[in-house]
This record gives sequence, C-alpha cells and structure tokens, in this order.
Amino acid sequence: MIKSLNQEQKEYVIERIKEYFELERGEELGDLAADQFLHFMIQEIGPFLYNQGVKDSRQMVDQKVMNLDEDIRSLERPAGRNTRT
Repeated sequence: MIKSLNQEQKEYVIERIKEYFELERGEELGDLAADQFLHFMIQEIGPFLYNQGVKDSRQMVDQKVMNLDEDIRSLERPAGRNTRT
C-alpha cells in the first residue's frame, strides 16, 4: 500500500494513469497494472520530487528569515553619545 496517498487520491491517480495509457499509447491497463505502475513511479521518482519540495521549502524559509532579520534590524536605534558640532 502506498502510504503517501490516501485512498481517494490513489484511486484518482490510478484512473489518470489508465486514461494516459489508453489515450497516449493505445494500451488498456487494468487497475492492478496501473497500481503497480504508480507504486514504481513513487519509488523511483518520488524521492526526486520530495527533495525538490524540501529545497523549495528551504529557499522560502531562508527568504522569510532574511526578511524577518531585516525587519528586526530596522527597529534598532542609534546608541551612544550624540556629538554636536
């Protein structure tokens, strides 16, 4: 069982796989073959997609932290003696 998808998502993807094979390749896949293909794709391609998602998330968080740092620095006030001439 694929743990990354709930039953509704899995059924949707399996139907889309079957439609793709029929429309694009002229092949008719059954539920079992589509499920096996989905499992294979998740095992083989899933880690690449997951890692890209992690990378994208890290970039977003880095940008948010940088913006937060800039906002906090803007709150600083000059300190020390004020020299007047």
